[in-house]
Amino acid sequence: MNKYTPSEIEKKWQDKWAAQSSLSEAQENSKKEKFYCLDMFPYPSAAGLHVGHVENYAATDIYSRFKRMNGFNVLHPIGWDAFGLPAENFAIKNGTHPNATTHQNIQNFTKQIKSLGMSYDWSREIDTSSPEYYKWTQWFFLFLYKNGLAYKKKAKVNWCDSCMTVLANEQVVDGACERCKNQVVQKDLEQWFFKITDFIEDQAGENGDVKGLINGLENIDWPNSTKIAQKNWIGKSQGAEFDFAVAGTEQKIKVYTTRVDTAFGITYVVLAPEHPMIGELQSQILNWDEVAEYLSQAKKKSDLERMEAKEKTGVELKGIKIINPFNGQEVSLFVADYVLSQYGTGAVMAVPAHDERDFEFAKKYDLEILEVVAGGNILEMAFTLDGILKNSGEFSGLNSLDAREKMIAWLEKEGIGKRKINYKLRDWLVSRQRYWGAPIPIIYCEDCGEVAEKEENLPVLLPTDVDFKPTGESPLVYSKTFHEVNCPKCGKKARRESDTMDTFVCSSWYYLRFADPKNEKEFASKENISKWLPVDMYMGGAEHTVLHLLYARFFTKALKKFGYINFDEPFLKLRHQGMIMASDGRKMSKSLGNVVNPDEVVAEFGADALRLYEMFMGPLEEMKAWNTQNIIGLSRFLDKVWKVQTLIKDDISGDKKIITLLHKTIKKVSDDIENFRFNTAISQMMILINSFEKEIQIAKTDYELLLVMLAPFAPHLAEEIWENIGNKNSIFLEKWPSADESLMQDDEVEMVVQVNGKVRERLMVASDVTEDEIKETALENPKVKVFTDGKEIKKIIFVPGKLINIVVA
Repeated sequence: MNKYTPSEIEKKWQDKWAAQSSLSEAQENSKKEKFYCLDMFPYPSAAGLHVGHVENYAATDIYSRFKRMNGFNVLHPIGWDAFGLPAENFAIKNGTHPNATTHQNIQNFTKQIKSLGMSYDWSREIDTSSPEYYKWTQWFFLFLYKNGLAYKKKAKVNWCDSCMTVLANEQVVDGACERCKNQVVQKDLEQWFFKITDFIEDQAGENGDVKGLINGLENIDWPNSTKIAQKNWIGKSQGAEFDFAVAGTEQKIKVYTTRVDTAFGITYVVLAPEHPMIGELQSQILNWDEVAEYLSQAKKKSDLERMEAKEKTGVELKGIKIINPFNGQEVSLFVADYVLSQYGTGAVMAVPAHDERDFEFAKKYDLEILEVVAGGNILEMAFTLDGILKNSGEFSGLNSLDAREKMIAWLEKEGIGKRKINYKLRDWLVSRQRYWGAPIPIIYCEDCGEVAEKEENLPVLLPTDVDFKPTGESPLVYSKTFHEVNCPKCGKKARRESDTMDTFVCSSWYYLRFADPKNEKEFASKENISKWLPVDMYMGGAEHTVLHLLYARFFTKALKKFGYINFDEPFLKLRHQGMIMASDGRKMSKSLGNVVNPDEVVAEFGADALRLYEMFMGPLEEMKAWNTQNIIGLSRFLDKVWKVQTLIKDDISGDKKIITLLHKTIKKVSDDIENFRFNTAISQMMILINSFEKEIQIAKTDYELLLVMLAPFAPHLAEEIWENIGNKNSIFLEKWPSADESLMQDDEVEMVVQVNGKVRERLMVASDVTEDEIKETALENPKVKVFTDGKEIKKIIFVPGKLINIVVA
């Protein structure tokens, strides 16, 4: 027998699989039940694959192979999220066009993925930067535009001076650009938005009701933490909206609160720096110069900086008093940047006794703190829980819940307020002032204004006659060929929109394209969508919780509303892989020099060992530290599997203990793969191979069952041994084994013997021992007799195969 040499075996089988593509390609006309397994497709960066990719892809490859062997028609495609800032920045740095660098990277990624033995359906490969794909990204823009879900407006936006483009709120992390980590500033710009907020709540659609972004989460198998994160980002709150009069004027300031029960504790009112009322009251503000300087400084801060600032700042608008409608008392008016214009009304009633931010602000500026909900110590901290009202006029003595209802009813009766639901989620900003993205298919005509490009003219091609370096406005502005266009309405010379789309628009619908990737007439046929969608299993990083995952759900719900599809959730089941850290416990980073290149690991240990190691490191969803030395243990396991070939015999029956262990292993490995517990599945197979090693000979049929179970994890090794022992067809054409419950029973089991619930003895007995048999044996046991002799036996509790509990008086 030859020595196990991964480098020779793996290349051999990768070539064979490439020639026999039917092993991994989804079959359009199959009568088998479909199963759509999808990875969050990779961004083809210059760095190539890292070991985090391998963890994700190995998990879905194992699962896809397992499903195929269980008789499913599996769609497991691959593609490239190829537009966007990283590719463009890399191209700028190296002085090469992003189209060239991106496709060089794709070639490298493809080579790396194939070297790992991943069973993707390469016939469906897509590239979001190809005109064949972004034609349909532009179609989606027009679909949203024509249905009132895409619009342009001037708005305060997040601007990154380093990347020279605007960012969606979701792309700002701790006040910084998620890509380059530089601080984000605020700018007023005309930008394109998608109305994602239209789909927060349930609504009717052409193909039935559409569950909203909140309620839809109840119907899908996603990690609870991801569901909570999306709900928090949407930020639904129920409260009241009502007016405060500005003393001595006809002006009113509208506030929104979820704690109207604390209204008698208002000691001041706060406006966001952007609130229009500040300008309207300018002539009455005695300290206008101080206020104007504060407004100027606030403009330099991002919303997240303002929300998360450790120290709250503000300025009183001296000369202005606000009247509390509940008690008629006058309170001061402040401007403070911890209040944001886009949340609620941009004005808040401040109750420092019962709100932490208000308490901190009041302490700093020595403002009154008035307790109106009993509980806590308001001199030291705000009491923010519900309780019994005090100092609240006719509402005193009510609990907070009842008080809120009665106080809202009073506001509505008086005509100064109403019940109101608010959300934190804002519409998705999709304009980008960069080159490497899908052009927005809108034309501007002097006579007709804003006009949608005709669908038959798609794709609007990304021009090549421009310098793609960022300047603060889109490079497409300077292309002559790009703007050689006539108005689709009147035919006069016009000009195209020069912004490109956020790359997240491309990835918000790619899962649909995999169902019909070669279709030139539509993004995917209804027949193919109905056949393959929705996605049954989706795998990817939790960092996309409020970006890609939220956007993809929005696209799906819009399509359902307008009759294109008959489902409203794109991903029925979602799992996140945990991050793989460097051996020093830090995040892998090129700057730290601690990145592990999977190519080097494959060269030294083989792809199968790498796949097994990444699955064996720990639970898939947990963060894990890399240790190259630990791969040696998985290599030894594969060596053992290889060497056991020499023990197999065709004409023998398996040993009873081996058969029992084998069927326990089939049951555990099957259950563990189904539940993504790959580490414990591998542990069980290790136990089995260790038992095989101790035998003089092994039944060939038993060994083959092990190989079939191991095949999704270590496909190259399994295929090679399968061929070595005389099988002509691929192991992946084998049916997944079923565990025989009757063969899983041990001859003997350990039976716990209790007296009055306390363990007194453990006995090895036959696995099928009866209650009468174990009762007799237990009562004769010396260790048990001490506690039962001379006592009345009141009851016997018997759990077959596990315990007997003798209850005595």
